Amino acid sequence: MSEHDVTRESQTETIDQPRRRFFGTAAMTIAAAQLGVIASAAAQTGKAASKVPAIERGTNTSFKSLKQINAGLLNVGYAEAGPADGPAVVLLHGWPYDIHSFVDVAPLLASAGYRVIVPYLRGYGTTRFLSSETMRNAQQSAVALDIIALMDVLKIDKAIIAGFDWGARTADVMATLWPERCKAIVSVSGYLISSPAGNQVPLPPEPAFLFWYQYYFATPVGKAGYEKYLGQFNKFIWHQASPKWNFDDATYDRTAASFKNPDHVDIVMHDYRWRLGLAEGERKYDDLEKRLAALSPITVPTITMEGDANGAIHAPPAAYRAKFSGKYEHRDLTGGVGHNLPQEAPQAFAQAVVDVDSFS
Repeated sequence: MSEHDVTRESQTETIDQPRRRFFGTAAMTIAAAQLGVIASAAAQTGKAASKVPAIERGTNTSFKSLKQINAGLLNVGYAEAGPADGPAVVLLHGWPYDIHSFVDVAPLLASAGYRVIVPYLRGYGTTRFLSSETMRNAQQSAVALDIIALMDVLKIDKAIIAGFDWGARTADVMATLWPERCKAIVSVSGYLISSPAGNQVPLPPEPAFLFWYQYYFATPVGKAGYEKYLGQFNKFIWHQASPKWNFDDATYDRTAASFKNPDHVDIVMHDYRWRLGLAEGERKYDDLEKRLAALSPITVPTITMEGDANGAIHAPPAAYRAKFSGKYEHRDLTGGVGHNLPQEAPQAFAQAVVDVDSFS
């Protein structure tokens, strides 16, 4: 989960936040603090954004249009909705999730006139590497370049980029490296860019506990265990990350099908091992990673979001407020919203996309 990429400084500053229990296990999570950073989009921009209609989560179970296209190193599987000439929105999922995190969000945005693109990331669903020789690399710059390549081939010059987990990290990376391609971003859990060097600072025991799967993945037995118990493992993560979301088996199974991708295990292992400095990236991305390691502020219009029942480690909004120097708003959601925010609160997520569009 990409929110685990928050800087060690932010994590250490927030370890004394209140505890909560998730999935029957005592653990600490970092509370989303409200420290005066929440504001009105209309007040900031002078524009009134359209109101997204109400929708009950789980209303939709599939996408009307699924496509495949060669883009960069990949043959990308993606869902598309809305008018082809509408303003573009790219919605990005994380681990262990897939495009179904946006199955209710996409039609809301399409009905508002947006061209909505929802790709399977490398290692998920029907997305495949074009060459068996390509390194199964999940470092942050490589994943972001996948989305730039997809936008290029779809002839999308600029888009709103919105996501959570790996998807939020990718939105942050794109806004940092290619701000000219990002009209605005929506980033669940805030600023998620990091570096292997920055992740070398040890954490106290309780926040480190929430990283358990990263340390498990660092071992050969962890990789074997993830592969052997893939479905069971990722369902456990869903419960841990969203302890108040009572999803049914059918909802989980629709997403779990995407984990059967032949590169999934290798991509997940590389992502978490690279973050900890236990796996090498590719030299061709060194310059991009050096720029990202500077942790520069994001200048494009941004809305960050957080659910009140996110069972994954995450920093409070105040810890990353200074990382967004453009027009900005933070939104805290109540009512038991967990880590998979777009699927658990689709109307609120879609509204954030519409509202951030009005910032520019």
